[in-house]
Amino acid sequence: MGLLERLEDYTAGDMYPFHMPGHKRQGFLEKGPCAFPNPYLIDITEINGFDNLHHATGILKESMDWAAKQYGAKKTYYLVNGSTCGILSAVFATTKCGGKMLISRNCHLSVYHGIVLNRIEPEYVYPESIDSFGINGEIRAKEIEEILSENKKMADHGRDKRIEAVLLVSPTYEGIVSDIRRIAKIVHAFQIPLIVDEAHGAHLSFAPEDNFFPESALSQGADLVIQSLHKTLPSLTQTALLHVKSDRIDQNKVERYLRIFQSSSPSYLLMAGMERCIRYMVQEGRDEMIRYKGRLVHFYEKMHKLKKLKMLDGAHKDPSKLVISAQWTEGLSGEKLKDILRERFHLEAELCAPEYVLAMTSLMDTDAGFARLEEALLAIDREYVAFGKKESRKKIFSCIMPSATQVLSPARALEEEEFRIPLAEATGNISKEFVFLYPPGIPILVPGEKVSKEILSRIFSFQSAGLPLQGLSDPEFSTILAVACPDKSMIK
Repeated sequence: MGLLERLEDYTAGDMYPFHMPGHKRQGFLEKGPCAFPNPYLIDITEINGFDNLHHATGILKESMDWAAKQYGAKKTYYLVNGSTCGILSAVFATTKCGGKMLISRNCHLSVYHGIVLNRIEPEYVYPESIDSFGINGEIRAKEIEEILSENKKMADHGRDKRIEAVLLVSPTYEGIVSDIRRIAKIVHAFQIPLIVDEAHGAHLSFAPEDNFFPESALSQGADLVIQSLHKTLPSLTQTALLHVKSDRIDQNKVERYLRIFQSSSPSYLLMAGMERCIRYMVQEGRDEMIRYKGRLVHFYEKMHKLKKLKMLDGAHKDPSKLVISAQWTEGLSGEKLKDILRERFHLEAELCAPEYVLAMTSLMDTDAGFARLEEALLAIDREYVAFGKKESRKKIFSCIMPSATQVLSPARALEEEEFRIPLAEATGNISKEFVFLYPPGIPILVPGEKVSKEILSRIFSFQSAGLPLQGLSDPEFSTILAVACPDKSMIK
């Protein structure tokens, strides 16, 4: 069976998608907000009258200018290579080659690829932790201020490079948001731009203004924002937007690097789909977001009946991301919970971590879909036993970002001589490889960082849980490439 036949066979079944893309397979060639003609009939190239994305002066320029007005941006660019090409372009447009950048350590792998390619020396700010769920929390504005202040002091005395830009992710994969408004004011006080990877927040610009959904970074002072339309809105996979919001960003540089990192043959199908998606959101979509809010409110109310499973709720979170933890439930892990949802209830979640499952929702989810998830979780909750008050809760296999010691910049580490060592014996060595779970693609270990006992413990716990670890060149994940340097105190 080929890929197309496999896809057709899968979608013909009753598996319900609590995962990306945000259109939830609703009405691609039929009626609906993302209805589309036969794709073969409209798949063209840069012929007369249809403009050129890399030198837009006609219909594509008009479309992107219109999109910018809808978002309140100074300039909006269509991305046909996903948020990745927007993030790469943002890194290059705001930093010099070999410069310095402050990034949140829980950024996506694409950010790290950007700092490798531009030979950036990264300074890391670590997120707070939500210990009860074992996940990363928000980035604290105060910590950013402290790092920037210390860097300025060192740079003024010639002892460090000056940080040229700050890049954060908000919302995170699990929906955790940071106080972008306060962070932006701090960053701007140091005369540098703030970039926000809002790949998981494309829907926030269209949310009702009642604080149920968090505010988009676009309206909180961020200078450059990257959004993945396909993650949370009715748009095809690989479609995204890059918004320039302020004069702190050089648009000419952004466009220069977009020409490098985007395909030279951008798909008109994807671009037309992006315009269709935004047009829908501007028109019917705002009302649909209100109805979507109602479905989420109803779902969370139903989940109050859970006795053993727990839902992550509260402030500083996008409620559209459903984080369901099994850590208080005896005999149940995140992986097992996801398997039960798939095999018994035909519900496909986005991600499973050691102790929780992430179900991604969008305004395209149906009442019936939410009802199926409600019934499934309540049924599972009845079947399992919670830990008693006198019993110790099982140890959490945390997904909280472990602290690491950066010895070399990632680019420098990748250029050094290497040797292969058993992973179990790698403590104290400098890694030349990434290690990450995919999804979500956030590195546990980055080239140039020292392998610590804590990081190894985290890797082995993920391995034992059967989670999808990637990054090492050894397919068996038993060895790692380390930097072969005689002086382990090498500077960045």
